[in-house]
Amino acid sequence: MEQFYTIQGEGANAGRAAYFIRLGGCDVGCHWCDVKESWDAEAHPRFSIESLIAEVQQHPGRNVVITGGEPLMHDLGPLTQALHAAGCQTWIETSGAHPLSGNWDWICVSPKKFKAPLPEVLQHAHELKVVVFNKSDFAWAEQHAAMVGPNCRLYLQPEWSKAAIVTPLIIDYVKQHPQWQVSLQTHKYLDIP
Repeated sequence: MEQFYTIQGEGANAGRAAYFIRLGGCDVGCHWCDVKESWDAEAHPRFSIESLIAEVQQHPGRNVVITGGEPLMHDLGPLTQALHAAGCQTWIETSGAHPLSGNWDWICVSPKKFKAPLPEVLQHAHELKVVVFNKSDFAWAEQHAAMVGPNCRLYLQPEWSKAAIVTPLIIDYVKQHPQWQVSLQTHKYLDIP
């Protein structure tokens, strides 16, 4: 769908330079999605892996985030292989609703209620990032935290349109459950594309 060089805005890698490759196609359909235009894969042009690598290499950063839409709807093995060969770190942001493909240096799973993550994807997660829309999301977050490995970092992130309401709840929750951390969409606060 799009590609751009920016600063990672959220989660464990927040504040780091990263090249984003946003793939078209999503069958999860979150009502609060901020890139609904990504849902229809056929609405976007196709690029060769070689052209993607050439674009990445135009920038000094070598962290590449594959996101969507839902990136795991695609076979990501050839792309991650080419990125590694070009000296890049491969990071993915996924709902975990499709089987894992590709070779990843960092896997962020952000599970969605609309289509459950696969347990085998959760087991590979380096980061579990749960978007909090309402109070019931805390119990839902704990259900998924029980399925990740012991070294997975746990994040609670306010849904942008509900941030004023849920951020105080997240702060209180993290103070009571210190295995969790707060994640904010810093790119939105800083107006970074």
